[in-house]
Amino acid sequence: MTTEPPTTVPQARWHGPQRRIGVTGGIASGKSSVGLYLSEQHALPLLDADIYARDALVAGSAATMAVLQRYGNAVAEAGQLNPISIDRIALASIIFSDAQERRWLEQLIHPIVAKRFDVALADLSAEPVVVLMIPLLFEAKLSGLCSDVWLVDCSPAQQCQRLIARDGLTLKQAEQRISTQWPLEQKRPLADLVIDNSGAPRAWRDQISSIC
Repeated sequence: MTTEPPTTVPQARWHGPQRRIGVTGGIASGKSSVGLYLSEQHALPLLDADIYARDALVAGSAATMAVLQRYGNAVAEAGQLNPISIDRIALASIIFSDAQERRWLEQLIHPIVAKRFDVALADLSAEPVVVLMIPLLFEAKLSGLCSDVWLVDCSPAQQCQRLIARDGLTLKQAEQRISTQWPLEQKRPLADLVIDNSGAPRAWRDQISSIC
């Protein structure tokens, strides 16, 4: 996703009657855990940008065909006939090592994700509170979808450790992926709530429960 120079200027927010909590943070900071907690323990509808992005590249989709046209067999999943699926690991290897290719993919996927949010939010318009889990909320300039922005925070070293353990990456690969996002220290001033996930697992629950 985009890695334009970070800004500390607050972006526009949603001001409608519905409370829309945007959960964001860095890769492997713990966003998914917080989002799922809000969904499962507080019964809040959860919309996930990562799911929408993955759905955009299902076999046979227009976005998938555009990716295959650009990269060909380098990203075609072995053994697939029609429709052809994308080897997501191969695609990740390309986009995380080449900023220009990453920007190309962002320009393809971001509008699809934004449209999915628009449709889902329209369907959930009667809900008093909705959670939007958007890893690149600031980078993709999507804070206008949210009335509140919660940032899940930890140290860069913890991000690396968790990413290596979760995805089996090397230290170099983990650092490379973290570097494609704005650093958390640049996101903190833009958030309404900073959730500390640097301590014991799930210690942040008390912090959230006190304001839900």
